[in-house]
Amino acid sequence: MGKLTELLNLAQARVHELGLTYAGALTPREAWELWQLAPGAKLVDVRTHAEWDWVGRIPGAVEIEWMHYPTNQPNSHFLAQLKQQVDPEALVMFICRSGVRSHNAASLASRSGYAECYNVLEGFEGDKDIKGQRGHTGGWRHGGLPWTS
Repeated sequence: MGKLTELLNLAQARVHELGLTYAGALTPREAWELWQLAPGAKLVDVRTHAEWDWVGRIPGAVEIEWMHYPTNQPNSHFLAQLKQQVDPEALVMFICRSGVRSHNAASLASRSGYAECYNVLEGFEGDKDIKGQRGHTGGWRHGGLPWTS
């Protein structure tokens, strides 16, 4: 079994474990590896412009806000923007700060004709630590994966 198949099987096994309505879920490291191995795969970062500017960006990721900053209003054009930038036939991984908005984005995309939707667990910044701060426990950035400030 190849590494790509192994990663997809891991992600898809989490569907039942986590009760997901889309293809699967990946850790940040698994998402990075899958992105490298799957031709045409897309990573869609659904954080806000403020988060991209102040916290960091993932080089090569498609950036589409799920919620607008500072109003925290849903992006009513999310699906149209996704369809404009990402082929519905592509394997699509969604990432946000901690995995909640990206879970919702993966669900919506899956219901809207994207067959291969995956959520990146832990997100960009990971879970809160004992001090209530992110960026120290899990997540894309803490995992040493590529990002820029």
